[in-house]
Amino acid sequence: MKMVGSKKHSTEEEAQETPRFQQKTLTAPAPFADETSCQCQAPHEKLTIAQARLGTPVDRPVRVYADGIFDLFHAGHARALMQAKTLFPNSYLLVGVCSDDLTHKFKGFTVMNETERYEALRHCRYVDEVIRDAPWTLTPEFLEKHKIDFVAHDDIPYSSAGSDDVYKHIKEAGMFVPTQRTEGISTSDIITRIVRDYDVYARRNLQRGYTAKELNVSFINEKKYRFQNQVDKMKEKVKNVEEKSKEFVYKVEEKSHDLIQKWEEKSREFIGNFLELFGPDGAWKQMFQERSGRMLQAFSPRQSPNSSPTRGRSPSRSPSPPWVINKTSPPSSPKAASASLSSMSEGDEDEK
Repeated sequence: MKMVGSKKHSTEEEAQETPRFQQKTLTAPAPFADETSCQCQAPHEKLTIAQARLGTPVDRPVRVYADGIFDLFHAGHARALMQAKTLFPNSYLLVGVCSDDLTHKFKGFTVMNETERYEALRHCRYVDEVIRDAPWTLTPEFLEKHKIDFVAHDDIPYSSAGSDDVYKHIKEAGMFVPTQRTEGISTSDIITRIVRDYDVYARRNLQRGYTAKELNVSFINEKKYRFQNQVDKMKEKVKNVEEKSKEFVYKVEEKSHDLIQKWEEKSREFIGNFLELFGPDGAWKQMFQERSGRMLQAFSPRQSPNSSPTRGRSPSRSPSPPWVINKTSPPSSPKAASASLSSMSEGDEDEK
């Protein structure tokens, strides 16, 4: 068999063909297998994994098949399909989705019906084609009909329908390519969360307008849930009031701090101005001293000139007035006192 992954094909042809397939996948939902013919136009010769990894011609993509239930389509599903799509350089991903009847028989009840699950897969960017009502166990006729080269699935043995591993014969044929599971997310995990928090989701949907009948909720539980919703609303209002109060108090404290700073600045300015005016060396004291000096000058008598005549008196000594008693030499006796008085009177007559 010839090597189908030859790189001698025209690069222009690859540049023209590859975007056409990608654009169809990214701009429109993936087609259903029963509504389209196989897009593998080249002769469908069997490939090995080594040949597929080297690359194939544009018109001969490696047809990879992945199947599942895909209930509550989530990131774990999408990552598994991404791995299947990127296993080989040039691949075409077909995704098989099992019907409701088959799923309920072998696995259990689903949340989404088969139509919803089909549509979820059609709008995944990694999917090129969706096969409805896929078989639970792959048969050679199914693989030949859809020209499947490889089957992608996680490597954990999948026991179901009386078999220890439904992919055992695929692995033995060398057509199995393993992918990795995404830990922490699965459909069962999501359903477990809903069942665990059933009351929360029942109250949520009642609050959003669903009736108790639609939710299969009893009359008593409905009243209980509605009462709890009212209590939660009151708690939320109280919480909002507390937050607003805290915000208001914070703003008041901030403004008070600003006011105190401004008051301190104004107080310092006032005290400085006061000390400058009324302090020990202030302007008011200087002005008071100047006015006091002017008033003293205005009320004090003017002194007579020293060169005025003394009318026959000795220039060295001015006579004392007759009423001034000489305190330095008091009279020794009454007679002496009377004598001095008479002499004073005589002196006054002479002056006259």
